[in-house]
Amino acid sequence: MGAILPAAAAHVTAGPLYPGQVTKTYEVRTYGCQMNVHDSERLSGLLEDAGYVRAPEGTAEGDADVVVFNTCAVRENADNKLYGNLGRLAPMKAKRPGMQIAVGGCLAQKDRETIVTRAPWVDVVFGTHNIGKLPVLLERARIQEEAQVEIAESLEAFPSTLPTRRESAYAAWVSISVGCNNTCTFCIVPALRGKEEDRRPGDILAEIEALVAEGVSEITLLGQNVNAYGSDLGDREAFSKLLRACGEIEGLERVRFTSPHPRDFTDDVIAAMAETPNVMPQLHMPLQSGSDPVLKAMRRSYRQERFLGIIEKVRAAIPHAAISTDIIVGFPGETEEDFEQTMHVVREARFASAFTFQYSKRPGTPAADMEGQIPKEVVQERYMRLVALQEEISWEENKKQVGRTLEVMVAEGEGRKDGETHRLSGRAADNRLVHFTKPEQEVRPGDLVTVEITYAAPHHLLAEGPTTQVRRTRSGDAWAKRQAAAAEAKPAGVMLGLPAIGVPAPLPAATSGCGSSTC
Repeated sequence: MGAILPAAAAHVTAGPLYPGQVTKTYEVRTYGCQMNVHDSERLSGLLEDAGYVRAPEGTAEGDADVVVFNTCAVRENADNKLYGNLGRLAPMKAKRPGMQIAVGGCLAQKDRETIVTRAPWVDVVFGTHNIGKLPVLLERARIQEEAQVEIAESLEAFPSTLPTRRESAYAAWVSISVGCNNTCTFCIVPALRGKEEDRRPGDILAEIEALVAEGVSEITLLGQNVNAYGSDLGDREAFSKLLRACGEIEGLERVRFTSPHPRDFTDDVIAAMAETPNVMPQLHMPLQSGSDPVLKAMRRSYRQERFLGIIEKVRAAIPHAAISTDIIVGFPGETEEDFEQTMHVVREARFASAFTFQYSKRPGTPAADMEGQIPKEVVQERYMRLVALQEEISWEENKKQVGRTLEVMVAEGEGRKDGETHRLSGRAADNRLVHFTKPEQEVRPGDLVTVEITYAAPHHLLAEGPTTQVRRTRSGDAWAKRQAAAAEAKPAGVMLGLPAIGVPAPLPAATSGCGSSTC
């Protein structure tokens, strides 16, 4: 079982929800950005704290007693995806008295009562600001036998105060802020998650230290606009100070963060990255467009020159940094010349990888009503050209890794063909995916191996020679302990099951948030 952090006093306590209740199972389905993934860890923790157990992996659709949809409202097909899934569950729920369905997240915050109007078999609708209420709302819906719709307009409790079921034994998200103060015209997220609210540095560091004590060795600092951290505290250098403070935590081997905004990416942050040994040489810097007129229409407060200047400074300070980005193709009014400016930045910046998106029109955003909406076929043609260029660059940049000796943190579930190829997989310091020959010595997820890269593909590296070093870690011990606990935990009729173990990784483009993987 993942680490369950202490719940606030007001939360439902662990154990049966009502006298005589048989232990119930739950399933959380997540759509969206890293924030949604992290929120789902909180939802799982809340449900387990309230006495539910996670449905075993492979459980048939509709067999869990509680199904929770944690939704995204960014992509154009978000509504259809949700209602399609709800529709499939309707007949299953009709045959299973007591089964409950809950819908939360950004789409719930946006649509509210519309959800129970279109899907009256839904029991609970809750928003982004009150995820801590889920167990109470489920119980209320059971007792009153009617749907409970509760959408808070402001944050009731910072998510990190809620119990958590961590998806990894050795890597963890740590939220440092919620909300966003930007007004990007393509993004609906600030309207749904509210203004930025920062956690106190001491609270963040205390959580990280507690995680490290449990065996976690890699953390990813998470925020809608992570390097704006401090604006709510009145300290413009708060984020760089936080990075340096992470460097003082014994046992914390890897620190990452996502996602920064070019507007707030200052020289003190670059210096902190370069001078703090456990801050990894990796940067995800959303571009969105390389055209100054389009950036202005998007209300992105930087321009091409400023963006490329940041990339140049990062590379000067951290020569081996792997830089990734987000790009939107086909924003309203984008001309062929504008698109060529984006292609120019991609050539100049030489991103290791990119999340590329076709502009998605979302009601409630200023861009949805702009003139100059681009025909689908034009957007598609530009998109394919961009993807082809980035694939070429990614492959060329990966080929530069051949011959290098890299330290790789072993992962589980990141190499789909590992069983067939007798390989293991993991992430290098710069977050590149590495498949390596399985060594004779036992290695576990969370352990560190040293390998020499022998081959490069656009999206991964291969180390086909022998592993030169294996370093067993406290994180590997934590993973093994979790496996042993799962093997022993066999209550009658119920298997707890383990989630996939692995370093939090970027989500597939189709389900990402903010019209991109981040804002």
